[in-house]
Amino acid sequence: MMRKYLLAVVATVILGAGAVAAPVPAYITAAVNDAARPATDTQRDADRKPAEMLVFAGVKPGMRVMDLVPGGGYFTRLFAKAVGPNGYVYAFQATELDHFFKGKQPPVYAVAAQYPNVSVLHAPVNTLIAPESLDVVWTSQNYHDLKDSLFAPADTALVNKAIYKTLKPGGLYIVLDHAAAKGSGVRDTDTLHRIDEAVVKKEVLAAGFVLAGESKALRNKADPLTAKVFDASIRGHTDQFVLKFRKPAGHK
Repeated sequence: MMRKYLLAVVATVILGAGAVAAPVPAYITAAVNDAARPATDTQRDADRKPAEMLVFAGVKPGMRVMDLVPGGGYFTRLFAKAVGPNGYVYAFQATELDHFFKGKQPPVYAVAAQYPNVSVLHAPVNTLIAPESLDVVWTSQNYHDLKDSLFAPADTALVNKAIYKTLKPGGLYIVLDHAAAKGSGVRDTDTLHRIDEAVVKKEVLAAGFVLAGESKALRNKADPLTAKVFDASIRGHTDQFVLKFRKPAGHK
């Protein structure tokens, strides 16, 4: 009787504390340790916490994943290794960003050439689509850009609905971005490159998703939320929210 009581107490403490991190699967460890990752990526791992992010996103071998606005391909490489040869990664490179590359191919094309299970989808973001149904759509530090003159701006309601449509029932949509002050809405998207997470929640939920989780792994209470994310005083250490949305099972 006493043994059962003690076990119950221990279980309650563990669950209540919520401090026990989920184990990192071997395939995610292998993705992070992938020798093909460039030093420019691995040097950022301490700040970007890739293993925790992939665990939170539920990325598994065999999955179909979209990296929406992949930048230099930091997460594209990780996804490619984690989903393995039976999985696939679509890097959605928005044409709205073409002018940044002055006629040259964006760097994610080199990633696709390096990993046989990666291909680039190059199209306007408002026409987002994938060749097949997906398990996960991921976008990091870019949702705020969809509100900027950079994207003309994009129609985020249309984009979120397109993501909803391309996901399998039960599929996940992960949004990671730089936090702005609460109540600021989209005021700081084009200046500080930050967004109020309440805006993201409201818009994504309006597309039919349900909020399935939030990660505090990239939170930084010391960030005053008043500096541009590229400012040397805060770059790489901004307060970032990570939201997990799920397409309800049974929904097409």
